[in-house]
Amino acid sequence: MFSGYNKLADRSVEKAPPAFSIVPPAFTSSALLTRRPEPSTDDLYRHDQPEPTKDTIIGKSRALRQVIEQLNLVAATDSTVLLLGETGVGKELLATHLHEMSVRRARQMVRVNCSAIPSTLIESELFGREKGAFTGSLARQIGRFELANHSTIFLDEIGDLPSDTQVKLLRVLEERQIERLGSPQGIKVDVRIVAATHRKLEERIIDGSFREDLFYRLNVFPVRVPALRDRVDDIPSLVWLFVDEFSRTFGKTIESIPRKDMEALQHYAWPGNIRELRNVVERAMIITTSKRLSIALPSRSEGTGPVAKRSLKMADVEKEHVRSVLETTGWRIRGNGGAAELLGLQPTTLETRMIKLGLSRPRP
Repeated sequence: MFSGYNKLADRSVEKAPPAFSIVPPAFTSSALLTRRPEPSTDDLYRHDQPEPTKDTIIGKSRALRQVIEQLNLVAATDSTVLLLGETGVGKELLATHLHEMSVRRARQMVRVNCSAIPSTLIESELFGREKGAFTGSLARQIGRFELANHSTIFLDEIGDLPSDTQVKLLRVLEERQIERLGSPQGIKVDVRIVAATHRKLEERIIDGSFREDLFYRLNVFPVRVPALRDRVDDIPSLVWLFVDEFSRTFGKTIESIPRKDMEALQHYAWPGNIRELRNVVERAMIITTSKRLSIALPSRSEGTGPVAKRSLKMADVEKEHVRSVLETTGWRIRGNGGAAELLGLQPTTLETRMIKLGLSRPRP
């Protein structure tokens, strides 16, 4: 009897449910750890964006892809490349990409900003000098072209090069040799030249500030770098790149950006291009105290930069007008009140025109 009772008692204890539970069955500890709030459709989240790559060039827009394709074609040669584009579009990064794709990548590329060096020193900086070449020259100095031997030299803002130095650069391009200041002896150099400018060199030729023969020597393989307003699809990737950069710098964590802020960034003209965009993100990162980063557009009244000059070329005027109408209709082409109807065009005609003008709807 006692043994049977004990077994029943033991069995009843084993099967008895717990009197209470701190965590309901539907919310186990693992569920609590993995459960996240539903993301807001009004925000863009970092984990929804592609991870940054090791590439120096960020963006997949058609305009940028065309530039990269051109650079990849010319990289295997030693031909001179001339990068043309507005200030802040990333010409130096593209020059770096070109060098890294070339056979000269084993040696470091030498960079020279022609507008940052006084006209009295630019010649000795580029071509070097001998001891005693001028008052105060107490030692021989190797010039940038000699440092770039068997490598690439990047001549930024070539349009600001003084006229007398242009003559010597022309000789380097023609004969592939330099002369140090204070020495008549020529020195052979094996250098790949990549030049860049935001100036319109044809206009500077007309006003006499740039040599025509030098222009034709430099203009072997010209590459026009698009402005940021012509590659709006790349803006989200660039924004997150800068957010990651300043997150590390300031020790902050950003999880999301309001969708309306990103759309506003894509519709802004960006007269300062990528450099201006980076400054705007940096400012937003400085003042934020939240993991949700609000980004305000630059205010012209605050003097953050000059107003972008509006092009008077027919193609540019047409592009801006079509873009304005598309933005008014929310990029809706067909139907009543669509962009095609407002412009008096057939929808298919407008779509063809948009391709020709390089217009495409910004990605959400």
